[in-house]
Amino acid sequence: MIEGGCNCGHVRYRIEGKPVVVAQCHCRNCQRQSGSAFSVNLMVKADGVTTQGALTTYEDRDTHSGNSVHRRFCGTCGSPIFSELADDNGMVIVKAGTLDEPGAFVPSVSVWTSTKWPWVELPQGQHSFPQNP
Repeated sequence: MIEGGCNCGHVRYRIEGKPVVVAQCHCRNCQRQSGSAFSVNLMVKADGVTTQGALTTYEDRDTHSGNSVHRRFCGTCGSPIFSELADDNGMVIVKAGTLDEPGAFVPSVSVWTSTKWPWVELPQGQHSFPQNP
C-alpha cells in the first residue's frame, strides 16, 4: 500500500499495487508545474487509486504530443497530486513529492531530456529518452 497527500492535508490518497514505472520528467510543463528542474513521477494503474478530498483540475493543452493532460491539485494549498492523459489510458501519474514515503521510489528512467537543465546530471545507468519513449 502506498499513501500520500497534499501539503495542507485536505487531499489524501491510497494506491493499491506497485508502480508500473518511476520516472523523472524534464519536460517544460513538468518543470513549470513542479517549480523545479524536473518532476519525479510514479505511473500507477488508475483502478488502484482512491482519494479523499476534492481535487481541482487544470487541463494542460500545451503539450508537445497534442494530447491534453489533466493536472489535478489541491485547491486549498496548490500541491500537485496527479496527472492523467485526456485520452484515458488507464494510468495515473502520481507526483512523488506528495508520497508519505517518497524516498522509497527510485526513478529508473528520465524522459524529455532534450529540455533537461544543463546542470542536471542523470544517475549513471539510468535509461533516458530525449522525449517520450
